[in-house]
Amino acid sequence: MVAMRDGIEVVTEVRAELGEGPVWDVRSSRLAWVDITTQRIHLTDVATGSTETIEVPLHVGAVAPRAAGGFVAALQDGFWVVGDGPARQIAAVSEARPGLRFNDGKCDPAGRFWAGTMTYDAALGAGALYRLDPDGQARMVLDEVTISNGLAWSLDGGTMYFIDTPTQRVDAFSFDGVTGEIGDRRPEIHLPPEAGAPDGMTIDAEGGLWIALWGGAAVHRYLDGRLDQVIELPVSQPTSCCFGGASLDELYVTSAREGLSAPRLRAEPLAGALFRVRPGVRGLAPAVFADA
Repeated sequence: MVAMRDGIEVVTEVRAELGEGPVWDVRSSRLAWVDITTQRIHLTDVATGSTETIEVPLHVGAVAPRAAGGFVAALQDGFWVVGDGPARQIAAVSEARPGLRFNDGKCDPAGRFWAGTMTYDAALGAGALYRLDPDGQARMVLDEVTISNGLAWSLDGGTMYFIDTPTQRVDAFSFDGVTGEIGDRRPEIHLPPEAGAPDGMTIDAEGGLWIALWGGAAVHRYLDGRLDQVIELPVSQPTSCCFGGASLDELYVTSAREGLSAPRLRAEPLAGALFRVRPGVRGLAPAVFADA
């Protein structure tokens, strides 16, 4: 196992209350990421740190580049298009209600957008995982989720990985790339509670799963189910990660200030920052939402 402490860079002066959902936008060579509770989508030029911000009308859990322009976003009441003219809803979620919000999401290799929900008090089994298809229809795929979090797909496209944070697991599902259907749920990785709570996740070009550990001040890489690399961070609440940069060899990590006491914030002045590290492996180009 490799542990990395040096080489951690802060990318921008922006600090998020609850940073999440980083995704590399190949079109503009910028990193898109969200600050959930301040209702902001940040677009960061990683070379300069310059950041453009899109304000949205509701709490935003995740975004993904959209083939037709702008971004698809999981807002509190459903799926929206932003960054391409006025923000507009394209699919409501019938289960939406006060106290419930989207938390994380990502496009699968075929360009369907997946995002899941949770309650603000993390009520057991109160959330769900949804799939937004290119035809604009939102479908619930998995219910009784508590804190819907990281998503990734295997290199061969036959497996979907998913994190429901309180389970302390990464679960694997068989995945049908044609229909988007999932099945055969089974535990893939168990994370010890002392390591932190599993949050966002990405996969690299070797099939390694990188998992941000809320409360664990680290990102862990698992290869073939075994802990392979640890990246230690100067903040206790990393939230998610993705690969980006021209060669997709830079790992970007979001973090959060939410819930930290004033003394803790003084001890963690970088809480909420966006970080970059070069871990010695490349990622995969992210899929874009494939609507017309």
